[in-house]
Amino acid sequence: MKFNRKGISDAELKDFYKAILKPRLIEEKMLIALRQGRISKWFSGYGQEAISVGATLAMESEEFMLPMHRNLGIFTTRNIPLQRLFSQFQGKANGFTKGRDRSFHFGSTEHHLVGMISHLGPQMGIADGIALASKLKEENKVTLVITGDGGASEGDFHEALNVAAVWKLPVIFLVENNQWGLSTPSEEQFAFKSFVYKAIGYGVKGKSIDGNNLLEVYQTVKEIREEIQKESIPFILECKTFRMRGHEEASGTKYYPEGLQEEWSEQDPVENYRAFLINEGILSPDENESLTKELKEEISEAFEAAFKEEDIVFDQAQELSDRFAPFEFEQRAPEGEKRDLRLIDAVHEALDQSMEAHPNLVIMGQDIAKYGGVFKATEGLADKYGYDRVRNTPLCESAIIGTALGLSVKGYKAVVEMQFADFVTEGFNQIVNNLAKIHYRWGQKADVVVRMPTGAGVGAGPFHSQSNEAWFTHVPGLKVLYPAFPADAKGLLISAIEEPNPVLFFEHKALYRSVNGAVAESYYNLPMGQAALVKEGHKASIITYGAGVHWALELAAEHNWDVDILDLRSLMPLDEERILNSVRKTHRALVLTEDTAFGSIANDIAALITEKAFQDLDAPVRRVCSLDMPVPFAQALEEGFLAKSRLQATLEELINY
Repeated sequence: MKFNRKGISDAELKDFYKAILKPRLIEEKMLIALRQGRISKWFSGYGQEAISVGATLAMESEEFMLPMHRNLGIFTTRNIPLQRLFSQFQGKANGFTKGRDRSFHFGSTEHHLVGMISHLGPQMGIADGIALASKLKEENKVTLVITGDGGASEGDFHEALNVAAVWKLPVIFLVENNQWGLSTPSEEQFAFKSFVYKAIGYGVKGKSIDGNNLLEVYQTVKEIREEIQKESIPFILECKTFRMRGHEEASGTKYYPEGLQEEWSEQDPVENYRAFLINEGILSPDENESLTKELKEEISEAFEAAFKEEDIVFDQAQELSDRFAPFEFEQRAPEGEKRDLRLIDAVHEALDQSMEAHPNLVIMGQDIAKYGGVFKATEGLADKYGYDRVRNTPLCESAIIGTALGLSVKGYKAVVEMQFADFVTEGFNQIVNNLAKIHYRWGQKADVVVRMPTGAGVGAGPFHSQSNEAWFTHVPGLKVLYPAFPADAKGLLISAIEEPNPVLFFEHKALYRSVNGAVAESYYNLPMGQAALVKEGHKASIITYGAGVHWALELAAEHNWDVDILDLRSLMPLDEERILNSVRKTHRALVLTEDTAFGSIANDIAALITEKAFQDLDAPVRRVCSLDMPVPFAQALEEGFLAKSRLQATLEELINY
């Protein structure tokens, strides 16, 4: 292995050696600790240290890096305190995730690191968001994100590269090509010879290097970083290396062809770099021995200190509290003239006033800029606030939601418009595994609102009409709002944007232009988790939201029903108190939802009433939901599918029970 120092001083070369030796010695310590049962799992980067260390040395300390399983050297080179790192590995409260996640599934904004999740690909979208924030702030900083050759097969790789290329984001996509994805060799992952060919297709730059040569990695990353600073353009850097140990230790390496590990051991990055320094007279054997002893003592001391920390104790209140970033809601009452607005107008006004109130707010979505979105919710906002803050996106839902999270890491707020709520499936992983869990895992807020045009009744068929709110009420760490009236839509959307936690904001398409109401002209907000009693009665309680509120109001007026109609408005958090108070007054409960029955939030509300108000009931709790089938297209079929067609008969049965 040839090393070209290119003017690097002897002192720097020795510092580089200390930087690459440290993770190697930690690796050796962890493998022993694993056999001793002092840690439960280990993903080894043994033999790949040059990539982590060289790349980190080349980046500025205030530039974000997004590492993966085998990038211990990034954490050590960024000077993460070793005791806390070992606390993380041992599941102690002093770890970065307080025992809630393992290994390198954490980040530290203090050290400008954002850790991975097990799904491998989503961190690339986050890197886009961090880079976009740096670009908007004109910081001239570069972001580096790592993916493996296996993880690069995921759609997130394509989406993140495509967005970065279109937006000319300053991101280095470093592909750590270690030849294997668990037991699957590269030739079964992809057909091309080098990831450089990917760069050509995306219209970005690319390069492939020896990932085991510390100086080559350092110099290449440094050169690319400087090039990106001059010309903001993404770069794919393939670093070829080899995974000497198993995917994780339990899986072993029996599937490797005989002799392959021995062949690659000759390319060991630590051994070769040490030999280079000794041969050049830069490092003496005695210095190497002394440094090794010093580092081993530091590692052992930190590991034992972490091991002696008390075992973690379950605190239910603390665990539940940490699902969300703390936020003190400050009520802003509606003021000024009230105008008669449609629901879509109220949504537009909330976005407009929020853009003015929060200069760090960025709105993203397909066709939302000049076109104003397919429902015109953002019409005129790009001209008013600029195309940097109101951004058209490629068809890359996962990358865009990841970008929103990356913006949040850098202190921005983000609103993402799903063109239709149905399309959120393309970004589902980012929402339920990144947005929802990131604060609980390591304290990073996710200041993101995902707007969801939803619902049936418009003859749009199975892929533009689904009610999928229950997918998200099931996921701890998300807040879910669903207004039925213009005034609520404005106040709750403003609240959602103020909130530093992820919010799914559902807007019923059929209500956009069919429902009007008086809306105050001022910037105001409404508290989450408070239902509204929109009609008071005594014979039964109809608990509903969205279009269901209007179905219930229309039928109640038509038949002069003496019923409570409770508009939930907020599905998570849920206003249990108002639900139970209404049922205890009327003694009968009907839960109405446009969503299909099985797995619906209607079931949870029915269970809540049964558990906490059973003695107050004069009849079984009834549910009226849409049929358990896809949403059909033809009008007659859609009407038969929807819960509205069964509401009157079910309510009459309930009242007469």
